[in-house]
Amino acid sequence: MDQRRLILFLVFAFSIVMLWEGWIKHNQPAPVAQTPAASTAGDIGAVPTPSAGLGATPTPAVPGEQAAPSGAPRMVVITDAVRAEISASGGDIVRLELENHKASDDKTRNFVLLDDGGRHLYNAQTGLIGDGLPNHKTVFELPAAELALKDGEDSLVVRLQAPEQNGVKVTKVMTFRRGSYLVDVAYEIDNGSAQALAPHAYFQLTRDGQPAEQVQAFGVHTFTGPAFYTEAEKFHKVQFEDIEKNKAKFPKNASDGWVAMVQHYFVGAWLPAAGVEREFFARKVGTDLYSAGVILPVAEIAPGASGKVDANLYVGPQEQDKLKDIAPGLDLVVDYGWLTVIAAPLFWVLSWFHQLTGNWGWAIILVTVTIKLLFFPLSAASYKSMAKMRVLAPRLQRMKELYGNDKAKMQQEMMSLYRNEKINPLGGCLPILVQIPVFIALYWVLLGSVEMRHAPWLGWIQDLAAKDPYFILPVIMGVSMLVQMKLNPTPPDPIQAKVMMAMPIVFTFMFLWFPSGLVLYWVVNNCLSIAQQWQITRMIEGGKSGSGKPA
Repeated sequence: MDQRRLILFLVFAFSIVMLWEGWIKHNQPAPVAQTPAASTAGDIGAVPTPSAGLGATPTPAVPGEQAAPSGAPRMVVITDAVRAEISASGGDIVRLELENHKASDDKTRNFVLLDDGGRHLYNAQTGLIGDGLPNHKTVFELPAAELALKDGEDSLVVRLQAPEQNGVKVTKVMTFRRGSYLVDVAYEIDNGSAQALAPHAYFQLTRDGQPAEQVQAFGVHTFTGPAFYTEAEKFHKVQFEDIEKNKAKFPKNASDGWVAMVQHYFVGAWLPAAGVEREFFARKVGTDLYSAGVILPVAEIAPGASGKVDANLYVGPQEQDKLKDIAPGLDLVVDYGWLTVIAAPLFWVLSWFHQLTGNWGWAIILVTVTIKLLFFPLSAASYKSMAKMRVLAPRLQRMKELYGNDKAKMQQEMMSLYRNEKINPLGGCLPILVQIPVFIALYWVLLGSVEMRHAPWLGWIQDLAAKDPYFILPVIMGVSMLVQMKLNPTPPDPIQAKVMMAMPIVFTFMFLWFPSGLVLYWVVNNCLSIAQQWQITRMIEGGKSGSGKPA
């Protein structure tokens, strides 16, 4: 297979993958949104039961459980980072908006992460396990209709009182902090009964199985579902269908680690303190409804004494530089697909350039230049080979005329010519082979990094993770590809020549729908390649040996 045929194969294979990806995405059915009437926060899920390995198994809270009525009262908590709605049913967060992140379809509205049925059913639930103790179905007393973080305050504390049962008073305490997506959730237990208490506490995330802002690329979907992490067993993602089939694999017991509900760009996670024994669980709790959580033991509380159990809840964006500081391994929730080994360091370099420039668009341009410099010797050798092929084009055409009817003889003469001129006929394909994995990795970085979401560059490009609204960059990209084609040797086969000249049109059409940040990378890369290729071609055609270095 000669150089031109290999290039055609690579280009067409890549085009087919991209077209197939677009077809799958276009024909994928939209998620079915649940309505608030379908279910309420106080009705979903059952109280989990700890295993014997976590200590004495308490009696589930059946006698003292007070089921929350449909449409339980709510209160609103407002900080500079979140707007949360807390239901009297369980004192749980049933809806949470992110003040600094806007909705995908309407940038005038906040993005809704925890949802009560507007588009999804997704709650952060907690409770105690034990006879007469409150759980996520118990009706709590709300302290106010609305609480807001005031100027000069760094935190806001919400205290929810559960009905007293058998002399046991339980207060659920939630602490919101300025500029933070972390919520401290604690239970204060005053044992006024005549018996010692040895309860357990559970912290769970209950969600429907429908994806949110799902992206599909190169045969891989961004992940939506539970994830678990422990130091011993590291990071585990769990598919909803595996939970339904009782095939889910994740760590069950540990003295560290966390449980999360992961989706594109955002994550909710329960983060218990290290050094406390815990039991993880994941289960189906209703039609297209799943819970994943953790159970913590509470130290025995003697009559007349008090006890406490707590865990942190993170509900916010997957900001990688902050996640790793919040909990070990939490940054692993960022999903870069099967090219994480390239995408992760690529994002690190992007972030470093972003710190220098303050703009993700300029960071992409600087990364493109860096990649081009990194692979400069390889691409220089390739362009030299292509330039020599261009010089030999008339001789190859004469061979075709002489041996057009004898394919074997023609191939033999071509190989002899390549050896004599020290040309690698496959050398021109190396830039394509190098660029494709980087291209796909950057695709994942742009689509998987919340930092890129709604990030502007300049002028008309106000979202590097979305398509160019006026298709200016894709057109420039198509023109640059056409210029590159003109610098390449013309295939002697007229059909191959026409196909190669059609490639800029095909790629321009596909790139119309790609993230503008990705098209920006390709445009800059093409312009740098044109400059390098033009210089090398000019030197070769001028009879100079040259070093292949750009002017």
